[in-house]
Amino acid sequence: MKATFVMITSAGPNRDMTKGTREQPLWDEHAAFIDRLVAEGFIWMGGPLVDEGGSLLFFHAADENEVREKMKDDPWLRQGILKPESIKRWEIFIDERK
Repeated sequence: MKATFVMITSAGPNRDMTKGTREQPLWDEHAAFIDRLVAEGFIWMGGPLVDEGGSLLFFHAADENEVREKMKDDPWLRQGILKPESIKRWEIFIDERK
C-alpha cells in the first residue's frame, strides 16, 4: 500500500542563489524529470522553497527507499543544484482540499 512521503531539499553547492528557479542550469531536464513523475502519479505536489533555494516534494510511495530510488536520477540532485536533506513518511490529518 502506498503512503505519503515528503522530501525536503536545500540549495546544493552548484545552486546559483542570484538566479531564480527557472534560470538554474539544467532547468528543462529537471522539469521534464519531475513532470514525468507527476504524470505517473508518484509526485502529487511540490515546489521551491523560494527564499532558501531548496524544495518540498510530496510523493505516493511504498517506502522511503522507493523515493530515494526514483529521485536519484533527478538532474538537479545529480549535479548538486539541490541537496537532499530528509525524506519523511507523513500522515495527513488536515486537508482543506477535501
